[in-house]
Amino acid sequence: MKRTLFLILFLAIVVPVGWVLFCKYEGDAPTANIFLPSQYLKQSYEIDMTATDKGSGLQHVTVCLVQNDNEKILLDKSYPPSTILSLFSDKKILSDTFSIPVETRKYGMSDGQAVIRISVTDYAWRNWTKGNCFNEERPVIIDTVPPRLQVLTSQHNVSKGGAGLVVYKIDEDNVQSGVRVGDNFFPGYSGVFDDPKVITALFALDSSQGPDTRIVVEARDSAGNETKRGFYHYIKDKNFRIDTLTISDSFLEFKMPDFDLGAHEAQFLVEENPLLAKFLYINETLRRQNVETVLKVPSDTSGQLMWQGRFNRLSGAANRAGFADKRTYKYNGKVVSHSTHSGIDLASTSNAPVGAANDGRVIMAENVGIFGNTVIIDHGLGLASLYAHLSQMNVSKGDMVKQDDIIGRSGLTGLAGGDHLHFSMIIHNVFTNPVEWWDPAWIKNNITSKIESVKAQIQ
Repeated sequence: MKRTLFLILFLAIVVPVGWVLFCKYEGDAPTANIFLPSQYLKQSYEIDMTATDKGSGLQHVTVCLVQNDNEKILLDKSYPPSTILSLFSDKKILSDTFSIPVETRKYGMSDGQAVIRISVTDYAWRNWTKGNCFNEERPVIIDTVPPRLQVLTSQHNVSKGGAGLVVYKIDEDNVQSGVRVGDNFFPGYSGVFDDPKVITALFALDSSQGPDTRIVVEARDSAGNETKRGFYHYIKDKNFRIDTLTISDSFLEFKMPDFDLGAHEAQFLVEENPLLAKFLYINETLRRQNVETVLKVPSDTSGQLMWQGRFNRLSGAANRAGFADKRTYKYNGKVVSHSTHSGIDLASTSNAPVGAANDGRVIMAENVGIFGNTVIIDHGLGLASLYAHLSQMNVSKGDMVKQDDIIGRSGLTGLAGGDHLHFSMIIHNVFTNPVEWWDPAWIKNNITSKIESVKAQIQ
């Protein structure tokens, strides 16, 4: 009987007390998972954090921003104490999530080094009932001042569909900058001048951007502070040719078999005119995809000027189509499609040797749908030349070429109706008028003289 009573008392008192002591004296510290958007605190900043304790539950969470003797409490939250009953229930708080805004300008802190200090305690009876504690400090930099920017070039005359160059100086390191033309952004590069804070940016207006287009220099530092600066410029309006192309059955029978569109082929077979339906898909959907492909390539660029003087034109060739021609396609007298020409078509003899327009590095040499066999050469600062419809390519990606080095031969690959070279100039991701780059006077007035003028200013 005594043994039974002892067992009952043991189970009723000793085991629960032991269980309580075991749980309350647990030694696992809480944890905090902290996400800082960057090391730099700027005007708009928010810390995301999750505090967790899987044992006795959260007791207190504190987050502070500290700079020297100035301490600003960003978060100070206490949780209700747990009870013996909470050991057998889910009422204790095991986890909590926070989004903590940081507004440095309101705290009387200056730009410079600071620390984010995080402290989390639980309800364990360790440390004289103060609980287990998690502590962490994250170094940060308060930066609320945008970079300063000075435009060093004075005259900027640009044509619709044409190019320009601006040189400017910034006062900080690690600043992303460039020229914003409407919605298009053209990065600046620091490789032209000895001073890395003097930046050169080539920019272009596409063939739809006229005199009302907004052009500004933008700079963003590591903290995300931005500066925008306008500069004097004049945009000359320009009208581009309107051209009508007749699509014949003989052209469709000649060109459409060159394109293997895989699974899409079946959708044309149910059309009244399968070859015309295929042409429309190629001229619209595939054209859009191919243009996106080639316009991504010039981002692989050098920060140096890799070229000198005017860009050469295919020798002895006649212009067959102009830059930004607005094309209307007719079949049996009816308008069936539209496109805008992205370069200049040059026709010479069949399989004419094609030389590099200027010094550079080959960044593409492959077949690209409507462009056929295509070579793209990087000339630095986001400037690239494109050679399409080639019958053969004599270079590979990564090759360095000099002006007039033979990179291939003209042809009729892609959506070409006859042997010719399609030649384009690209700045970053915008087609620009090649005629400007063939003109030594234009290059001197708009590119090289500006660079030389800035070099003289710096010296």
